[in-house]
Amino acid sequence: MIEIYPFLSEEIEIGASNLKEIIQNVRIIVGTKKGDVVLDRDFGVDGIVDLPQIAAKMRFEAEIVDAIEKYEPRVRVTYIKWKEINTDGEMQPVIGLEVIDELA
Repeated sequence: MIEIYPFLSEEIEIGASNLKEIIQNVRIIVGTKKGDVVLDRDFGVDGIVDLPQIAAKMRFEAEIVDAIEKYEPRVRVTYIKWKEINTDGEMQPVIGLEVIDELA
């Protein structure tokens, strides 16, 4: 079981392999807004704005799970919990992953 905080800044390691590569890939997937990758406009997750917090969290969770399933099939999302990062109600996801096949 792995727990990822996708929005903590961490340097990209060129040539990362196995578990480190998987974690790095998930961070990139979740940290990329759909439409930002020129040759794959569906890559990443939609920015969720102008929704009540509960609805936004549910929609963002679905986006995260769908994107990870599509672009990083070596893992399965086991949970998403939310961490409040300031007093304005801003939240960030904490993603729990289970490695299915590290070498695929």
